[in-house]
Order: sequence, then structure tokens, then C-alpha cells
Amino acid sequence: MTLHASASMSWVNTVLDAAVRQGAPRAQVLALAGIPASDLQLERWPIDHIARLWRAAVQATQDAGFGLKAGASVGPASFNVVSYLLQSAPTLRAALALVQKYQRLISDGGRFQTIAGPQACWVVYHPRQGTLAFSPHQIEAVLAAVVVFARWVTGRPLLPQAVQFSQARVGPLAGYREVFQCPVAFEQAFSGVLLANAQLDAPLPQADAQLAAAHHQHAASRLAALSRQDGLEQTLRVWLGSQLHDPLQGQAPTRAQASELLGLTERTLARRLRAAGVSFSGLLDEVRREAALQALAQTQRPPMEIAQALGYAEASVFWRAFRRWTGMTPVQWRQAIGERAKAEEEAKPRPALP
Repeated sequence: MTLHASASMSWVNTVLDAAVRQGAPRAQVLALAGIPASDLQLERWPIDHIARLWRAAVQATQDAGFGLKAGASVGPASFNVVSYLLQSAPTLRAALALVQKYQRLISDGGRFQTIAGPQACWVVYHPRQGTLAFSPHQIEAVLAAVVVFARWVTGRPLLPQAVQFSQARVGPLAGYREVFQCPVAFEQAFSGVLLANAQLDAPLPQADAQLAAAHHQHAASRLAALSRQDGLEQTLRVWLGSQLHDPLQGQAPTRAQASELLGLTERTLARRLRAAGVSFSGLLDEVRREAALQALAQTQRPPMEIAQALGYAEASVFWRAFRRWTGMTPVQWRQAIGERAKAEEEAKPRPALP
């Protein structure tokens, strides 16, 4: 699980623009997702934000083929600097290698793998979700985007030999045929696109070694900056966790305390977190959630005591937060976990009597 994974705003806008084209305004989709409009000013979004956004977009459009349509709508600038890298690559195979190298600049909620064969190669997508499960529409959008962008960058009506998904079909078959124009299978061992080696190794019309070198340099610097931001975020997560597990603390850690710890002004800390697509309050909420679930599942401490340890001054505030996290009260969630554990224990095979 990658709790600190994030995605660029170019992918966010792909989803929102696809919803708008189907009559669902941005404000409606964001409201359904429970995401404030101000978060559109961030440079990146937490991966769970993306999962909420996809579910809200499908709900708002009521379209079982939404993921395919969103993925098929990608264009030359859909993936920020990575788009320009792909356009100047010498071959489609080289372009896919660049996607693997710089995938995090688009989203680190998944990774690509190439499985080579004598006549064709599978381009496999491995999702890496956060605390929320991916929507199946996300996976469909990624594979649709791979095929559509490959057609654009090659300048040819590229046809995959096959496409398959590890999940069940969610939309009408006609939608898959329209996007992929090849056989599509479901509930398979992995999700991927099968491309002929001849397609992968054909020269690309916009190949430019000098331009590629410049884009490489820019992409590498962006990737390094993202890694530095990850370090700051992880440091804050560890510190927040230590503060919430301190029985003498009894109150929520503050951004001022975090700034003093890191030797930064509050404004600088806020700016660096915003550049990483997170906020201090968002990180605190995530760490509180993890601590609350762990305490309820692994101890018999009363929920009110857990709330106080996590810095909630009033039980009602903790209860509202917990409902937002899980859809249940703390008592209901603990009971559900207990019943599940009991059922799993009863389902275990018993040793045969001698």
C-alpha cells in the first residue's frame, strides 16, 4: 500500500473534463467526491483523492463506459512534460520505457511493465492503490490512454493484437470494441495491451534527439524535486504518528510545532506541502485515521479514550470524522471487525480427531 502516493493535475483534469463533456459540471463532481474546489490549486493530489474523483464522476455521469471515454480523450499535452518526452522518442518501445522511468510525474498510483515475446509484447499495468480501492474505471482509462496516445505519437491507426483486464467488464462491449478495435478479455491474470514488435520498433515521425535530451533534463529535475517532497511528507507522517501515540500529549499536534521541528516558517512548510499535493490538515487526518483504526482493532480501549488520545476535544467531532472515514461509528466498526475475525476463525480447517 502506498499511502503517500499522488497524481499530477493533468490526470485530474482529464477526468474532470471527461465528466463535463457528459454534462456533469466540475463543481458537482467535486462535491460528490467530498473534495474542496480549492484543491484544484494543488500541484498534485493524494491518490485517494483520485479514487474518490473517479467514483464521483461515474456517479455524476451515470455512464458505465466513463473510464474508456476518459482514457480515450487524452491528447498531446495530457501528461505534462512526459507527453513531450514521448513525442520526441525514436520508437514506441523507447517511449514506453520513458513512461516506466517517469511514471511518477503523471501518477505514482501504478506502474507499467513490459513482457517481451518473440512476435509481440504485453504492456502490463499494475495499479498501486492507497487506502481506497481503485475504481475499475481507472484501470480501463489507463489502458485506453495507452492505446490512444500510442496512435497519436506514431501517427498511424495502431491496432493492438489483444487487450485484457484482471477485472470484470463494467461497460457495454461496443465501447471496448470502439476504443481498442481488437479482442478484449476480462477477469484475466493481469491488465494489459498486446502490441506487435513491428509496431513497437517502427521509427516515430517526430523523433528528435536534441529535443529529447532537453525534455529528459527537465523531467529528471522534476522527478528529483518530487522525491525531495516525499521526504518531507514522510518525515511529517512519522512525527505526527509519534505525537498521537504519546499518552501525555492529549491534544492535536499543530502546524506551528511541525514548522519549529523542521526549522521552517509556517508559510514555507505550507508551500512545500502544497507543491507535494498534500496539506498539514490532510496528513493529520490520515494519520489520525490509521491510528484510530489500529487502536479499535487491536485494543479494547473505549472509543472516547481513543478520541482524547488523538487530540479530539469533543467526542462528537471524532464520531463525525470516523463516519467520514468508514461510514460507521467506532462501535459499529469494532463490532464488524470482531465478527469478521470470528467468522475467519470458524472457517479455518480443524485438525482431524485421532
